[in-house]
Amino acid sequence: MPVVQSAYSGPPRYLYNAHLQTIIPSLTRKVPGVVYERERLTLSDGDFVDLDWVDGGNRRLVVLTHGLEGDSQRHYIRGTARLFAQAEYDVLAWNCRSCSGEMNRAFRLYNHGEIGDFGEVITHALRTKPYEEVVLIGYSMGGNITFKYLGVHGHEAPDVIRRAVAVSAPTDLLASANLLDLPSNRFYRNRFMRKLTAKISQKAALYPGRLDMSRLKDVKVWEDFDNFFSAPVNGYRDAQDFYQQASAVHYMPGIQIPVLLLNAQNDPILSPECSPVWLAQKRSTIYLEVSASGGHVGFLQPRDPFTYAERRSLAFATEKL
Repeated sequence: MPVVQSAYSGPPRYLYNAHLQTIIPSLTRKVPGVVYERERLTLSDGDFVDLDWVDGGNRRLVVLTHGLEGDSQRHYIRGTARLFAQAEYDVLAWNCRSCSGEMNRAFRLYNHGEIGDFGEVITHALRTKPYEEVVLIGYSMGGNITFKYLGVHGHEAPDVIRRAVAVSAPTDLLASANLLDLPSNRFYRNRFMRKLTAKISQKAALYPGRLDMSRLKDVKVWEDFDNFFSAPVNGYRDAQDFYQQASAVHYMPGIQIPVLLLNAQNDPILSPECSPVWLAQKRSTIYLEVSASGGHVGFLQPRDPFTYAERRSLAFATEKL
């Protein structure tokens, strides 16, 4: 029953609620000392993703996947990159399609359930250098992608992938989508909606007739946006099909390596369904840690340049289980 008692003692006192624990790190945290080398990877369909490397000449690699409308420059990615580089890992922080500062070419974008691109990134990394050990770490959407990939591929995943961590991962998308519609979560909903609408508008301009932008006026809840835009641009039948196919919780029983799911109980945009205790109790490979506080991708610690999530990820990657 690998349900882990969290050792997170909580954030600095001034971060006294979940929203501050979520928003303040995103707005104010700076992580110096991370210098990436960028590489453009052409995907099998002719599109591209941009990869940001920290190559220290090591035999171990950590692959980092960002959250919705994030990128390799987000504080949580840079913090994890810096910590793992100090621990003698090479780092590959990849940017999902359209997230590296340049719009991708294809009609489709990226989404919580897209594991094909992730698989191509991993395959490319292993061709680049004969790594002896690989660790996968994903934040929010990136955690869902990571766990879905491992669950779908099971025993067929590359043997060198030894551990994985998902932080603040919406493993049940339907439950999380419903939370975004709460009045208390208006800030997050509006922020995501604004950024995604800008990208959808670009796709509509590049591919006339493929999307009906007049439906924006009909968006009342988050599921409407996914029905009218997220689903068709990413090849799903509708929002419910998207939620079903993309939610990692449906695939996690297939995970064959030790993985850690670290969520906060006070996360404003994750429901209890995203922390499946029943699954951790049944599967010896799935470690679940739910802290009392931390917010969404927050986990700041007093007088520490690294977050609890970053330090916990490194500890899980290196500890003997």
